[in-house]
Amino acid sequence: MYMKIKQFKEQGFKIRRIARKLGISRTTVYKYLEKSPEEIAEWMASTKTRTKKLDPYEMLIHTWLSEHPDLSSSQVHDWLKERFPKLVVGDSTVRSYVKELRNKYGIPKTESKRIYQAIPDPPMGEQAQVDFGETKQKTSQGKEVKLYFISFVLSHSRYKYVEWLDRPFTTKDVIQTHEHVFQYYGGIPYELVYDQDSLLVVSENAGDLILTSEFQAYRDERKLNFFICRKADPESKGRIENVVGFVKKNFAKNRVFQHIDKWNDDCLAWLKRTGNRNVHNTTKKRPAEVFKLEKQHLRPVIKEISITNIDSSITRTVRKDNTIMYESNRYSVPLGTYEKNKEVLIEVKDENRLVIRKETDGDIIANHLISAERGKLIQATQHVRDRSKGIPAFIATVSETFEDKKAATAFLAEIHQRYPRYVRDQLKIVLKASKAVDLAIRNEALSECVKRGLYSAMEFSDVVAFVQRQRQYSSNQINVNGEIKTLHQVDPALMNTEPESRELDRYLDVLKEGVTV
Repeated sequence: MYMKIKQFKEQGFKIRRIARKLGISRTTVYKYLEKSPEEIAEWMASTKTRTKKLDPYEMLIHTWLSEHPDLSSSQVHDWLKERFPKLVVGDSTVRSYVKELRNKYGIPKTESKRIYQAIPDPPMGEQAQVDFGETKQKTSQGKEVKLYFISFVLSHSRYKYVEWLDRPFTTKDVIQTHEHVFQYYGGIPYELVYDQDSLLVVSENAGDLILTSEFQAYRDERKLNFFICRKADPESKGRIENVVGFVKKNFAKNRVFQHIDKWNDDCLAWLKRTGNRNVHNTTKKRPAEVFKLEKQHLRPVIKEISITNIDSSITRTVRKDNTIMYESNRYSVPLGTYEKNKEVLIEVKDENRLVIRKETDGDIIANHLISAERGKLIQATQHVRDRSKGIPAFIATVSETFEDKKAATAFLAEIHQRYPRYVRDQLKIVLKASKAVDLAIRNEALSECVKRGLYSAMEFSDVVAFVQRQRQYSSNQINVNGEIKTLHQVDPALMNTEPESRELDRYLDVLKEGVTV
């Protein structure tokens, strides 16, 4: 490397050009040029250690790290594989080598860090945070079920509430749990903090949130004050994030599921025994004791709200392949259901059936058995296009244009056998040619094709044109009264007329005159 740099410099190359030719940084070029041959030899001798697999690429990696201090070892590994496809090296080897080079050349990794600031707890009764979670539990029969829960926590006292379902939550369920938690707390917080869940929020809309119609109506009736966290910002609702983890690890972990009602009863007992009784790690107080004071600051629940008229279905967007996503699986809907931004309503029935409708209380368009696996395509037989279906019907339609439908069907079936990939195009040509002429012509053309073994739409079209021309020629023999003159009806004098004949010498004379001219 040193000799190459020296040679390029002596040849008059500029620093930038040398760096480009050798694939190194200009800083590296300057460093080498500043050293004498003796210094380089001394430096090389000082670095004589055990040979490492990536030593030949040291300067290249050093260049990358110098130009991009935030470069990760995985990126370095990828760039090496891109430039040297035959290089085989493990992730850990690259990681340790990059770390060693950073220490050797003093290249710390730069990272963009978010600065956090401790925020005092809001006043009593001011705020509650809400979030969803899910777990997988073993049953007494050894099977595995998926459970879903919604959790609430008062930000000041850390007093918690949790409610479970053995199916995904719907908007109706979310509203119902809000009513339950308000009864459990004995009041309503002045602000509720949510994540951007699709059951609540339709669009972020640059801050002007668009809520689902059902939840917007509930919000208006309860006069709730919302705060929706921005996407990918879990720190803004850290209190409830801790509650979700606490519920999973302390209550649900290793617990055997029997029935959803008993599970909810057990969870309420756990909240009373542990969740709200244990001393909180941050406040160093028992949430249940602080809640006795905070309860007095909550907004009172004046009236009960009926939620019977709220739709209990979940919306899903129909994908281009006429499927919807549910629990990481794809479930089919009838072909043709897809439209841009088209949504359908899904509902879980009998714990293991997924019912899909186009609209509330509308006809069921799909009914699937829910799969416990992930990444699967669950497809109903009637939702799969039968590629052979439609051709027989098309053949029947085209054969209707002929008098002898049986012969026409056999003729078209033979075309189908000879041109299976282009049968629709063939049938379209036959149909177009047939409709262009009257019944007699198409019948005669069909008969000629069968007689001569011409099983092709283009040949049929040609025969139709031929028959049509023949009939037009014959029509020229029609007299004024509309009667056709047969050959025996023509004037015998005309029949006996002979053409004039000339000697060949006359033609030769004419040709000679033409040459002379």
